[in-house]
Amino acid sequence: MTARSTPRSTTLPPGDDDAPLPPARFAYDTRTWQEITHLLVNLPMGIAGFVYAVCTLALGAGLTVTVVGLPLLATGLLGARLLGRSERARARKLLGVRVEEPSPMRMLDGGGFFGRLWSALKDPVGWRAMLYAFIRLPWGVLTFTVTLVGLFVLWPVLPFVVRGLANADRAMVRGLLCPSDELERRIAELETDRGVVVDTAAADLRRIERDLHDGAQARLVALAMGLGLAKEKLLEDPDAAALMVDEAHGEVKLALQELRDLARGIHPAVLTDRGLNAALSSVASRCTVPVRVTAELPARPAAAIEGIAYFTVSELLQNVSKHSGARNASVEVWRADDRLLIQVRDDGRGGARLDGGTGMAGLADRLGAVDGLFVIDSPQGGPTTITAELPWRDRTADNPSGVRRA
Repeated sequence: MTARSTPRSTTLPPGDDDAPLPPARFAYDTRTWQEITHLLVNLPMGIAGFVYAVCTLALGAGLTVTVVGLPLLATGLLGARLLGRSERARARKLLGVRVEEPSPMRMLDGGGFFGRLWSALKDPVGWRAMLYAFIRLPWGVLTFTVTLVGLFVLWPVLPFVVRGLANADRAMVRGLLCPSDELERRIAELETDRGVVVDTAAADLRRIERDLHDGAQARLVALAMGLGLAKEKLLEDPDAAALMVDEAHGEVKLALQELRDLARGIHPAVLTDRGLNAALSSVASRCTVPVRVTAELPARPAAAIEGIAYFTVSELLQNVSKHSGARNASVEVWRADDRLLIQVRDDGRGGARLDGGTGMAGLADRLGAVDGLFVIDSPQGGPTTITAELPWRDRTADNPSGVRRA
């Protein structure tokens, strides 16, 4: 079974939209009647859109010499977005066109009223929707007339005529009402993924706070109380005081070990000092299954990418220890063009899934948030191969000046 996680998008749910159209024929099937309905409705929708576009542009441009002109034009462009949304819905319903929704309008951070005004005025989605509304009137008159006349005069060949006109409509919708390019779709994806990153960071901070409160902090509080009691008994019962100091010494060692474990969970020192190969070898040595590590990297990637790679392998090897029943495992890391690839294999029982409750979904979300991929190949009975892919960024990009940070 293969599961693949990619960055989330705002595409429509899978369906029959945009499936290859059946060939036009003399019989009037459901698809033909839907196309006829769409072409007849073009006229009233074209009139409404044309009137809206002309009034908005005329009033907005005519009043630009006053304080209300540009805000009126910006408001009209926002309304054009709504017209575009209704036209996309009509095309999906009657023409079966798979039309993605554009990303929300981007506002300038910290720009206030004028920032929002400028964002609305240069919104490409609103302008394309306005252009669509402007040219629909002559097209609506043509399609309405041809279709209506054809219902009484061209009945035998009308399905072929309707198919041609509907295909032109499909092309117009795709050309003007779909997202303009891949960049616009990526903006929507990254806005969604940003929420995942924020939620993950908040969860990590809560985990660190909980570990400090319940672990090292509680132990240090007990240590302070023990040393206070030892101080009180120092003169009247030196032996008891010495015993309490000895116990406090043991508590100090445990507190230090807990702090080291916590620091390793945040960012291990071996990763910072010696790189990914040494850090992964350290993780592999703690796995209950023998692990062979191979890291063939010409240079060290950026610290953020290196950290994600480390924690991905760390969690995968924990799953190998707890759930796989494997006898052997391997970790391979290499660079391919502008990507960092990680592959973790084991000869266990298999059956790993994104929804299996082993943290796989969380890993997939984290990698997807940085434009990475996460692929599981784990048939029942094994073996399991998990491949993670991250974008490669050079380490110098984190510190262009080359100055060593304290």
